[in-house]
Amino acid sequence: MYILAESSSIANNFLAQIRDVNIQTDRQKFRRNIERIGEILAYEISKNLHFENDKITTPLGVKETKTLKDQPVLVTILRAGLPLHNGMLNYFDEADNAFIGAYRGSHDAKDDFDIEMDYITSPDIQGRTLIICDPMIATGKSIEKAYHAMLRHGIPKRTYIVAAIASNRGARFVQARMPECRLYLGDLDKDLNSKSYIVPGLGDAGDLAFGEKS
Repeated sequence: MYILAESSSIANNFLAQIRDVNIQTDRQKFRRNIERIGEILAYEISKNLHFENDKITTPLGVKETKTLKDQPVLVTILRAGLPLHNGMLNYFDEADNAFIGAYRGSHDAKDDFDIEMDYITSPDIQGRTLIICDPMIATGKSIEKAYHAMLRHGIPKRTYIVAAIASNRGARFVQARMPECRLYLGDLDKDLNSKSYIVPGLGDAGDLAFGEKS
């Protein structure tokens, strides 16, 4: 499991700002900071992908270099995942893309809930690198359901799960239920509240990015 906040970098500023109630009111800044976190995590993931030797012709000669030959499939869970997805796409700008509509169903008396899924569109992912983007991993249920839905479109050669913030419980759930997936996180928080929201977290990422839903 890779956690961006474990090392000191400018990313800590972006993580702090998406949590700050005094800054969250600026939706554009919130979206851009989530996007920046996606860009940085895309860079970190790229270190594990397949590059090949290449030659580039410049106006003054030829330069030997390495270029990415392993373009991934980027998957996002609508709607909250869009800014994080855009950040990844800024760096993997030739990637194929998949989109999943998933949301929490109603809570029962014990505050348990099911994940409802009503939309998925995806290319063939057989033998591809898959990157699933969701800004928050609370319980891990939506990521598990999204991952298994994607397997209807092929078996990837490797899968990365990317989030701005995850709970300890959610991260452990993902590692236990999907050990073949690699977690790349902005930060890791300790707790969930009774409604399964991450504490201290940042609130509802979808509402902060796009406005409250009815």
